[in-house]
Amino acid sequence: MMIRFTAVSACALLTLAACNRAEERVSEPAAAPVTSASEAPATPAADPNALTTEGLGPVQIGMTRAELVKVWGEDSQPNAAGGAEPEVCDQFHPAKAPADVQVMVQNGVLTRITLARGATTKTDRGFGVGDTAMAIKQAYGGAVFAQPHKYQEAPAENLFVWSKGGSTTYVTDPSARGVRYEIGSDGKVMMVHAGDPSIQLVEGCS
Repeated sequence: MMIRFTAVSACALLTLAACNRAEERVSEPAAAPVTSASEAPATPAADPNALTTEGLGPVQIGMTRAELVKVWGEDSQPNAAGGAEPEVCDQFHPAKAPADVQVMVQNGVLTRITLARGATTKTDRGFGVGDTAMAIKQAYGGAVFAQPHKYQEAPAENLFVWSKGGSTTYVTDPSARGVRYEIGSDGKVMMVHAGDPSIQLVEGCS
């Protein structure tokens, strides 16, 4: 009788233990679903209407004048002087370009795009005419290289940011690309120049 009781008790204990383990498994939280690489959030596309060191929309630094004209059209003011020697260096506003956007063409090649006073176009970092030098310096950090403005007193200055091939001295490498924020005496952006080393020219084509 004692043996039968002991056996029954042992079975009861094993059954209870099995139930407890089952309850533990039920109470365990479900593992978080693993997101596959294909389900990862997509990176926002760059704004095609923003000025970059490589160009603006379909117009890219290094295009020939013929390629530029095919996209943005001819000079909107053909009788205006864009340079002392237009065949060597010319500046103008293409008829189909965004408002107050100018281009520089040197020896038949597009080398610079400028956001002139009144332009509403922004750079790929979200800056344009009217923004403060302080905001630009904070955004770019140590990538900004400042130079005194040639014609205006401080806080007027030129803020250079090179994306390729730049330095703190005068850049001559034609493959270099950068942006220059021209800051006025009020500490705000007057103009923005983007492109090759021609962004360093402070008097138009010279």
